[in-house]
Amino acid sequence: MDLKEKLLSSFMAFEERIDVHTELYDVRTAAIKNFENKGFPTKKDEAWKYTSLNALLKNDFTVFPKHESAVEFSQVRKYFLHEVDTYKVVFVDGVFSSYLSSTTHEGIDVCLMSSALNKPKYKMIIDQYYNQIANKEESLTSLNTAFAIEGVYINIPKSKVADRPVEIMYFSTGNEAALMVQPRNLVIVGENSHVQIIERHQSLNENPVLTNSVTEIFAQKRAIVDYYKIQNDNLTANLIDNTYVSQQQESSVAVNTFSFGGKLIRNNLNFYHFGERIVSYLNGITIIGEKQHVDHYTLVQHATPNCESHQDYKGIFSDRSTGVFNGKIYVEKEAQKTNAFQKNNNVLLSDKATINAKPQLEIFADDVKCSHGCTIGQLDESAMFYMRQRGIPEKEAKALLMYAFSNAIIESIKIPELKQRITKIIAKKLGVKIGFDL
Repeated sequence: MDLKEKLLSSFMAFEERIDVHTELYDVRTAAIKNFENKGFPTKKDEAWKYTSLNALLKNDFTVFPKHESAVEFSQVRKYFLHEVDTYKVVFVDGVFSSYLSSTTHEGIDVCLMSSALNKPKYKMIIDQYYNQIANKEESLTSLNTAFAIEGVYINIPKSKVADRPVEIMYFSTGNEAALMVQPRNLVIVGENSHVQIIERHQSLNENPVLTNSVTEIFAQKRAIVDYYKIQNDNLTANLIDNTYVSQQQESSVAVNTFSFGGKLIRNNLNFYHFGERIVSYLNGITIIGEKQHVDHYTLVQHATPNCESHQDYKGIFSDRSTGVFNGKIYVEKEAQKTNAFQKNNNVLLSDKATINAKPQLEIFADDVKCSHGCTIGQLDESAMFYMRQRGIPEKEAKALLMYAFSNAIIESIKIPELKQRITKIIAKKLGVKIGFDL
């Protein structure tokens, strides 16, 4: 039985555990039918032209864990951002860990998706927002919708500023030989409100794991959202991240993606504009080696006038690693005075490393400022020579140049403690100790 057949048969068993007399059941049923019709994406699909799931799908993934998983704080302490107080929502093998979490209902809601989906007091909000911006035709998003029972629900009411960042942590213990998890997150940020969110997926051993995640973010008028995705998992972990962002008038949303670890990572990031004077930021740093594969697929759909979007993705690839960047800016006829910019710069440190880049502009308005650029090259030899002449060892010189290459993205991090953490991860990836001022 292949994984698709296993998932379809598992859904039949899953139906027995859920209430079939709800609108959500109809949503799940429509989603699993779409997945049944389309299956897993292949390289025949234009959007997946450079990313194959064939090797990944050969694993015999467990859909529902058979073993209870317990994790001590000492095992995972290093993955948290200790330097600053945060709300924490922690899952172990897809199951909420109250022991490791710190949630709240005081002024803001930082709690479980299962509570929002099942409790009557949340019904009006779920009807208004859940599965409303996610792409119902995308097969992996549909698969998540069919099985989603847990994840994070964040609701910041009007004119509220979250008093601390929110950390979302997904741990995989390896108690199963191979595990598939499908978290579902819903983030609603009210008018004039602000929240900072840090998300991380982390395996605790070398057993294969496949995470198929969906996050919907709704930013109301003048809302500010800073979202940070840290992808630094083991080399047996695989992540397919589907994030959908809906922005209203004068809102500002930034999604910063740091891809350092994992075997296969696919980031599908989609922004949709529904008002004027919106600003969207899509930033990413990828530093990978060995046979790692990271694919960024982005879309910004400008549908209204006087809005901006800024995309800046940097990649450093060594060994036999593969990078993919497919960035699309779509400007509708009504979206006059749009400013949309896209950059994708890549450094190849090995003759066997590969990058496939496809920046795209589709513009139907005539009064816009839009640009895209892509570069692929190696480290600047003259800069290396200059630094070596001044006594800087070759390894440290390379690290300094690569850090400088990434610096614009690092500077966009608005949480100082997180910026320091990312800097340390980058230094470790580059194989140097921070013995100089970065």
